[in-house]
Amino acid sequence: MSTELEQIWSRVQSRLQGAVDDSTYRVWLEPLRPRAFAHGTLTVEAHERTSAWVRERFGRLLQTCANAELGPQTAVVIAPGGEHPPAGPSRRRTPSTRPRPGHMAGTGNDPREAPVPAIDSELAPNPRFTFDQFVIGDCNRLAHAAALTVAELPGQSYSPLFICGAPGVGKTHLLRSIASLIHSCNPSLGVRACTGEGFTNEFQRALAGGGLESFKRRFRDIDVLLVDDVQFLERKARTEEEFFHTFNTLQEAGAQLVLTSDRPPRDLQALEDRLRERFAAGLVADIQAPDINTRLTILRKRIHQDRLEHPPEEALELIAKRISLNVRTLEGALIRVVAFSSLTGRPITSELASEVLDGLYPRTTQPARTLQQIEDAACQHFGLSADELLSSSRAARVAWPRQVAMYLARELTSESLPAIGRHFGRRDHSTVLHAVRRTEARIVADRSSRQAVDDLRANLQGTGS
Repeated sequence: MSTELEQIWSRVQSRLQGAVDDSTYRVWLEPLRPRAFAHGTLTVEAHERTSAWVRERFGRLLQTCANAELGPQTAVVIAPGGEHPPAGPSRRRTPSTRPRPGHMAGTGNDPREAPVPAIDSELAPNPRFTFDQFVIGDCNRLAHAAALTVAELPGQSYSPLFICGAPGVGKTHLLRSIASLIHSCNPSLGVRACTGEGFTNEFQRALAGGGLESFKRRFRDIDVLLVDDVQFLERKARTEEEFFHTFNTLQEAGAQLVLTSDRPPRDLQALEDRLRERFAAGLVADIQAPDINTRLTILRKRIHQDRLEHPPEEALELIAKRISLNVRTLEGALIRVVAFSSLTGRPITSELASEVLDGLYPRTTQPARTLQQIEDAACQHFGLSADELLSSSRAARVAWPRQVAMYLARELTSESLPAIGRHFGRRDHSTVLHAVRRTEARIVADRSSRQAVDDLRANLQGTGS
């Protein structure tokens, strides 16, 4: 490296170091190396495994720092190269003398060699599920930022990170993204990813087969544990006990824990208090249903990802307006419309999309209700005042009507979960989800409850708008 290039890069590095925190600089920017500076272009090398990530994450910052030092016309190119990826955060705990997963004792394997992350098949790396492919909106911004932080600096930020939200909103996508980024950029870290069901099944097999010590090594002698759908541990006493001790062991060792659930910790009522308290002690980041702009971006991203011919914008808008609950259903609707177009030879139009979606998600012929109409009808039906219905009382005579009202608000209005929660006593969206699930369970199990809900629904559907 020439002295001139070295001096140029030293000046740019000084600006980079002042623009980010020490950990980020050390992990991602310090390992960069200048290759050349010619004709107004500074070429910088990043490791081939991380160059695309550095380009997307820090390209603008590099450009700004280079412009400040070398002039506004300077261009920056980040090229793959180099022999070593970023060092990443060092393991914060004392390495165990027990063999790491994937390293058999006595085989001559160096325990410091990079183990292949242990990932259940349903959480295996998939190019569709990376941070690059995740669409960020107001509904998921905090969860995305937190997930990215722990993937870049595992064990040094939020542990545990608890991501919660309704099915299909992107929790598993973020979990897979974390696993993928750690595997690519910090392959020396021991990672294990599984579902709550997978943890339970493996623990039960270990109990039955006498392999409990081996099970403990697989889940405790690691640097990162990712568990999807942790609510599956509810009402499984022995599994909860084992997970509690696993959680404590990893946390005391400075490992990174990331958990997902369809509910926040406080709503996992069937889980032991000590587990719920530990889950809530870290950062709890919720993901809500995507808004219309986020849904449109998701559709466009999926079209680009699958290299489909771009449908007219009005067709995408129709799909985005009709499908609002979650990303999984939204993408499924797009696939159905595209497949129908391909099989029939008809171009994708808003009319075709409406025809296909009407078959999947029939539109109600009844006008939408308002939250106030539902509140009034519930008060009349159950003999309550509005103050009682919207109060903080948990008495059965008040709580059940309130849950029914929120359940029907979700069904008969286009209001978001937060809007419903605010109307019914300034509650949050997770309380609305809890009310919906409790009502669904009760009307399945109890005929009189089902009749009460059906009567109130019929009353509302017979009400003029």
